[in-house]
Amino acid sequence: MALVAPSSVGVPTTSEANPETPRYTSALASLTVLFFMMGFITCLNDILIPYLKGLFTLSYAKVNLVNFCFFGAYLVMGVPAGLLVKRVGYKRGMLVGFLVAAIGCFLFFPAAESRTFELFLGALFVLATGVVTLQVAGNPYVAILGPPATASSRLTLTQAFNSLATTIAPILGARLILSRLPDLTKLSATQAAALDVTSVQYLYLGIGAVLVLISLLLAFLKLPHIAHAPAPAGDTQRAWHYRHLLLGLVGIFAYVGAEVAIGSHIVSYLSQREVVGMSAGDAGEQVAFYWGAAMVGRFLGIGVLRKLNPGRVLAFNAIGAVLLVIISINTSGAVAMWSLLAVGLMNSIMFPVIFTLAVAGLGRHTEDASGLLSAAIVGGAIIPPLFGIIADSQSGGGGVHALRLAFILPVLCYLYIVWYGLRGSRPATE
Repeated sequence: MALVAPSSVGVPTTSEANPETPRYTSALASLTVLFFMMGFITCLNDILIPYLKGLFTLSYAKVNLVNFCFFGAYLVMGVPAGLLVKRVGYKRGMLVGFLVAAIGCFLFFPAAESRTFELFLGALFVLATGVVTLQVAGNPYVAILGPPATASSRLTLTQAFNSLATTIAPILGARLILSRLPDLTKLSATQAAALDVTSVQYLYLGIGAVLVLISLLLAFLKLPHIAHAPAPAGDTQRAWHYRHLLLGLVGIFAYVGAEVAIGSHIVSYLSQREVVGMSAGDAGEQVAFYWGAAMVGRFLGIGVLRKLNPGRVLAFNAIGAVLLVIISINTSGAVAMWSLLAVGLMNSIMFPVIFTLAVAGLGRHTEDASGLLSAAIVGGAIIPPLFGIIADSQSGGGGVHALRLAFILPVLCYLYIVWYGLRGSRPATE
């Protein structure tokens, strides 16, 4: 079915067409805090996964239920969150998101106290529900807060602060949590039973308190109201009628799945003697370079995306990610480590570019599209467990050869993103 997309993403209610106006600038500044906290919370999963693997002596497949519950919330709650934001508005949607995420953080205390894996998963689902709501409200608001031509650059700017958080989180998490773990490859049931849980409890209690404080401050902020152009008479189109959006859903699914699968297994990969044989604490701190590279790439991308075609930049980065993963799994030592960590640089602009390409020209359908795109983040719940199953299926119970084979899965995801950047992101025409 051939479709014609409207010419703009959103229409300001006043004469605020210039994105540099003070109201827009202050709004973008406040949104950086939102993106920072989302990144910090999400990236802590990369530290929580090896910790829970040791605490409960889990297989790669079972510990990836952490990703399944966290990112599965995007599938379950993405569309409802989109409907909520459409009903109450962007600001109130963000307030709900912060408060729900705080409740999820507070639930970590009883989960750790009881040492029950299922309670951890439940707390993660509640926490992720709050993050989903923040994503659904925040991403489209940034995209429509100015001219469509600079939407990718604008969202990349806020995502850069998301990456700043993902750079800090692994360092803090590794020092507070993983530094207390013995060698991950030799952890016994007795050692697991003796692991300290108070560091996890207090860390998430602190995060929850910060989220509540941010929600109180946000309640007093005045954010610009953005309205969409009214639907033309007789228009019966829905968000899912747009081809470039549907293909963008697959793009978000593939990107998040690949990024999370790699990030969640860096500690286990670098702990293998055939790679670099690092301790859990040292390997956990290296995760900061993966996310730090994404931060650098996003700050660079702010200018690049204003000058170059976003789709081509997306394809270039995806090709780079494919090459770096292939280099890592075919080498060892420093080359294997740094080539895998450098994938973060290639990941940098993928989410904001895929998102803005997918919602381009959707006008009044933007909130619905944002809910669908947030649901597609469920790739982080599907791809990592598949990664774990591939690793566990090999002889040796998940050794370095099994992990290297599993890294082919992210490669396939990046190859799809290459195609989407070059062809799939083009809106269909009559």
